[in-house]
Amino acid sequence: MNGGWPGSSLGCMLGCLLFMAALPCMAQNLVPNPSFEEADTCLILNTYYYPETGPLHWFTGGGSTDHFQSCLPFGAFNGVPLNAATFQYPYEGEAYAGMITYNEQFGVREYWMVELTSPLVVGQTYYASFYANAAFRNDGQSNQAWVASSGVGMLFTMEPRQYEAGDPLPTPVNHAHIQHAGILADTAEWTLVSGNFVSDSAYRYVMLGNHFDNANTDTLHLEHLTIQGRGYTVIDKVCVSPDPDGCPMALGVPETVQDGVVLFPNPAFGVVCMSGLSQCTQVAIYDSLGRQLWTGNAVAGTWRMDVGAWARGAYLLCMEQGGRQRSFKFVLAE
Repeated sequence: MNGGWPGSSLGCMLGCLLFMAALPCMAQNLVPNPSFEEADTCLILNTYYYPETGPLHWFTGGGSTDHFQSCLPFGAFNGVPLNAATFQYPYEGEAYAGMITYNEQFGVREYWMVELTSPLVVGQTYYASFYANAAFRNDGQSNQAWVASSGVGMLFTMEPRQYEAGDPLPTPVNHAHIQHAGILADTAEWTLVSGNFVSDSAYRYVMLGNHFDNANTDTLHLEHLTIQGRGYTVIDKVCVSPDPDGCPMALGVPETVQDGVVLFPNPAFGVVCMSGLSQCTQVAIYDSLGRQLWTGNAVAGTWRMDVGAWARGAYLLCMEQGGRQRSFKFVLAE
């Protein structure tokens, strides 16, 4: 997933697909307890959480999320580095969190949520990021999670969605404000997922997980087993800031280009379009594996691309105009 096109456009592809190199965090983070270090206790648990239990401030937005802690015995269900889901050291500190991000049979999704220290301001650009790792244990003991998936990201909401025992699991909304550009399949290193957006509401909460249903999620089998295919993701160091230097951001993460550039429809079926383009806009489209499918210059005004014959799934469109870049994720639906 390290491909790109030559010249200045390389920055767009790096910003979309290379989530490893980061800039220092220098400003206020609106996410309390961003690395899940502050906790009420150190117990072996498999449950759902409230803001005052488990990692403080965080709560379960769906399913049975997990809080992994180094204070637990090696190999404990939610211990660190070895636990029921994976073998992984924290990105920083002594803890991280995890959740189911794909289930091929039932479409199960689990979510972590937290209330921001202050609501977002309508019309303000925000920068957000977190570190993620695809969980996998290939030791014959606990390899339930063997499918990597796309769609892992951040959804901002107005209201909390505290999960209670017996509640139906949340239905994916097929939208995220910030998300990984492709399949999150690195089981060794932490991947930096980052981006920016203009807030259209006074959002108070952020929800982490896979916000796309199975039809709109791409997958990669890390192994082929007879048990039910599931994907699991662990997360650490979550950040939201109005300052472009406030959160770790992947190199080349695009700045907002000109107002009014819109990609539509999304999901798309036969044609994908962009409006509000200026002259000399370069465009490149990549699939979920980072392979470049098309590159060229888009005409000013409204640009259209026939995608009816392309495989259904998620794609990434990178554009550059006037030396500035922007990226769009779109989905081709059946």
